[in-house]
Amino acid sequence: MTATFASAAGQPAPRQRYVQCASGGGLHRIAYTEWGDPTNPRVLLCVHGLTRSGRDFDRLAAEFAGTYRVVCPDVAGRGLSSWLANPNFYTVPQYVADMVTLIARLNVETVDWFGTSMGGLIGMALAGLPETPIRKLLLNDVGPHLEPSAVQRIGDYLGKPVRFDTLQQGVDYAALLAQSFGPLTPDEWREINTPLLHEQDGGWVLRYDPRIAQPFAAITEEAAKLGEAALWHSLAVFQGPVLVVRGEHSDLLSRETVTKMIETGRAVSSAEVAGVGHAPAFLSADQIGLARQFFIEAAAGSP
Repeated sequence: MTATFASAAGQPAPRQRYVQCASGGGLHRIAYTEWGDPTNPRVLLCVHGLTRSGRDFDRLAAEFAGTYRVVCPDVAGRGLSSWLANPNFYTVPQYVADMVTLIARLNVETVDWFGTSMGGLIGMALAGLPETPIRKLLLNDVGPHLEPSAVQRIGDYLGKPVRFDTLQQGVDYAALLAQSFGPLTPDEWREINTPLLHEQDGGWVLRYDPRIAQPFAAITEEAAKLGEAALWHSLAVFQGPVLVVRGEHSDLLSRETVTKMIETGRAVSSAEVAGVGHAPAFLSADQIGLARQFFIEAAAGSP
């Protein structure tokens, strides 16, 4: 299924598409927006954070659409994607399986990956598998080790029922939760937060399944350590280049973890965005320029 919708003046319009995926609880649909030439074999997959949507990447995708076929999925339970029948499958292994299905739908052998927060965790997990399709990996303010205080902060609001009388109230609430993205303008907050909301029974609610909080809250200390060890292994075995972007004031990704990532990986570099916490929004020209340098300019300069 394909639909095309309008974009900002002067910007290419993305196509809205869907792919059917499977979990242990049944079938579900993953929604994704696709930018650029649909026959372009050079694909950039952009995967969002825990309660966000693929529309966070509209601005970056429009900028890159001349070079890449840019694909921005809504992870299961978010955006326009299906809610899973069994919330226990809201886990990284399920998300990896869904992305493998999506890549198969795209009919390409390899992809480059831009992952913000949760999207970076999914990318690391997939990058560590034998015969991974990922060539290059940008991790936006995330690493194998997550600071416990930040995980607790996220858990405090995740899945809580909220309802708004107006769309603007919902946009403002989402902006409050994401204030560490940086000093965005009201128009920018509206741009990235409007897709997170939908009208329901005369009010506005967030467009994600509140049950994603259940497996998040159920993670034990032992399970967290095992998951972290697996991600460190993934980073160590991945052979492609990795760029770790950290917000200067991030409470989720420490400078110490970034240093360890550089030491652990085979080709890991890093950049820090001043005046930003978790996670850089990649709406500004300088932040988009970081991604352009890594994905496009570095490739153009290679022999």
